[in-house]
Amino acid sequence: MKINFDEVIDRNNTDSVKYDEPAMEMNNKDFIPMWVADMDFKTPSPILKSIQNMLDKGVLGYTMLPSRWHEAIKRWTKNRYNWIVEDEEIIFTPGIVRGIAFAIQCFSQPEDKILVMSPVYPPFFNVPIANKRKVTYNSLLIDKNHEFQIDFKQFEKDIQGAKLFILCNPHNPGGKVWTKEELQKIAHICKKNDVLIISDEIHADLTLPPHQHHAFATVSTEAEQNSIVFMSPSKAFNMPGLASSYCIIKDKKRREEYQSFVEALDVTSSHMFAYCSLIAAYNECSDWLPQLLEYIQGNINYVSQLLKEKMPRIKMIKPEASYLIFLDCRELGLADNKLDAFFKEEAGLILNPGISFGKGGSGFMRLNVGCPKPILEKAMNQLMKAYQAKF
Repeated sequence: MKINFDEVIDRNNTDSVKYDEPAMEMNNKDFIPMWVADMDFKTPSPILKSIQNMLDKGVLGYTMLPSRWHEAIKRWTKNRYNWIVEDEEIIFTPGIVRGIAFAIQCFSQPEDKILVMSPVYPPFFNVPIANKRKVTYNSLLIDKNHEFQIDFKQFEKDIQGAKLFILCNPHNPGGKVWTKEELQKIAHICKKNDVLIISDEIHADLTLPPHQHHAFATVSTEAEQNSIVFMSPSKAFNMPGLASSYCIIKDKKRREEYQSFVEALDVTSSHMFAYCSLIAAYNECSDWLPQLLEYIQGNINYVSQLLKEKMPRIKMIKPEASYLIFLDCRELGLADNKLDAFFKEEAGLILNPGISFGKGGSGFMRLNVGCPKPILEKAMNQLMKAYQAKF
């Protein structure tokens, strides 16, 4: 079935973080929100139908974790990533950030050192800091092709004394898909230094052809036995509000530690919609994902071409995964607060300031193109007019 990704859905006044939160801050001034990492497309109909079927029963009771949930995940990881997992290796988590927070609390102590790569998704450093851990930042490099690269020489220095390393695979921001060789190198360095790897792979299913995502635990024995891999259908199937995610832990000792920890917090189960939505996403949405990826790639190509032709002082780190474009605005010569103000006040756009991803993001802005093409065209035209008037 052909999916109509051009359909514009009015999300205003739905308590949407993406739409209604900035509306309150900006006193309902006209703007286009292109920041929070959810999409403006309708969630796939099989997922909506699975939820509606539950609602039609008329009873919102306690719901057990069904075996179909495990089977759906095992089938998905095998078919998509050639990764064989067993039921007992899969642990439900009520959202990946919460799951990472539990792992930080379980496998480290206050004042322990945690390593992250910068720029990176803000909870990677905000959550450890809130849990009184010390964060060290390994700065990513930008090569001549405007792609993120790992400085492994510096990584080996930065990993010294760390307890945990939180990896974003694929990386956010920038959409970098790490190669198998890069992941093997990370696994080896961390194993050598007795550092446990937490791999957030929420954007994995949005890897854009011809790039290939490698689930971290599949790249080597060292990776398999020294990692916790977090996954979720929430990004790819546009259902982040359902907090339906899981982690896979191959190492039995660590798995039992983590399982005991989350059981003590009583967070091993969730609401009924978290289960049925994942099952529907993984089992019934085979026509959705390829069409979505093609549409997102078209949006990325549109932005890339327009920047080259009309706004050459704004470069982009072209995503290899997901719908989030990291715009390099350093040639505009604006301080971070002035850059954010330019996008908001002169272009009428709400983006994520790059500096919010750490100091390595200074001079950048993150643009969400997971939206209908007509919305994207309007947004880019507003940006072009503001750019041409100012620069």
